[in-house]
Amino acid sequence: MQTENPSEGEGKTVVADGLTKRFGKFTAVENLSFSIGRGEIFGFLGPNGAGKSTAIRMLCGLLLPTSGKASVGGFDVARDPEKVRAGIGYMSQKFSLYKDLTVFENVEFFGGVYGLAENDVRRRFDEVAELTGLAGLADELTGTLSGAMQQRLALGCAILHEPSVLFLDEPTSGIDPLARRIFWDIIRHMSGKSVAILVTTHFLDEAELCDRLGFIMSGRLIAGGRPAEIRERAVAEDLFEAVLPPASGARETIGGIDGVREVSYFGQNLHVFCRKGFMNEKDLEHAIRARGLKPSGVRRVKPRLEDAFIRLAEGDVKEKMAWSG
Repeated sequence: MQTENPSEGEGKTVVADGLTKRFGKFTAVENLSFSIGRGEIFGFLGPNGAGKSTAIRMLCGLLLPTSGKASVGGFDVARDPEKVRAGIGYMSQKFSLYKDLTVFENVEFFGGVYGLAENDVRRRFDEVAELTGLAGLADELTGTLSGAMQQRLALGCAILHEPSVLFLDEPTSGIDPLARRIFWDIIRHMSGKSVAILVTTHFLDEAELCDRLGFIMSGRLIAGGRPAEIRERAVAEDLFEAVLPPASGARETIGGIDGVREVSYFGQNLHVFCRKGFMNEKDLEHAIRARGLKPSGVRRVKPRLEDAFIRLAEGDVKEKMAWSG
């Protein structure tokens, strides 16, 4: 894949240039290059073990790169890791607060870590509590809060010192859809305050909310750009949706039709990727019926991010995809 030119990262808050991390013979992150501007939400999307968390730890100055370079907030992550950490907010994948402390005691502790004066901690707690919905919970034991509220508290602690960059590693993992929506309202609020945000996620509906995305597989960025651009460019085939009753082996049967490149489940229906211009809806429906299946409808659909992810993950996008923006 053709990555973003680091020289175009001038004026960006986060810039990675060929960032690589190896553990012995294993390469966790390879030649990672991208940038994030002020107020931009950049999403990392990829399966477990793709290298997302390792990349974030390098950008936070918590892990030394094997090669390449990166700057965050104007500071080099290898030369000035302490200055990098002072200017960022970081919410790790696993809940990292103290459950045996109250909400305010956790905030107070992290305020001390960030070097905030006592008066500033109280002022910022009131502001953060209002933003995250924690108002009135200062004396509640953290361990008694719901998972969603604990996540909001973790975010509150990460933004307590008003960082210019926010790293969120799967912040909505394990919480319900409504809580995820509220969480993303907070993320958008922070973006509106010119905070540069990098967020990793497994949820494709969340990825749609990002300004730009990077698909990361086996430690490498294989595609990037705005969600709409990725949808259009990752799926080079005509895409159809087939509605048919559950039938054993239906996916494999349709996959054997001449001109069909890939078949994937989309809810209870099937998405069928066909060679460009090879057939229309009626042709495909006829071919499906000829193989003993009884679809109630076949229609052409626009690719969704899930479709793009499937094509990218399958390795069927052979052409290098240029970065946008």
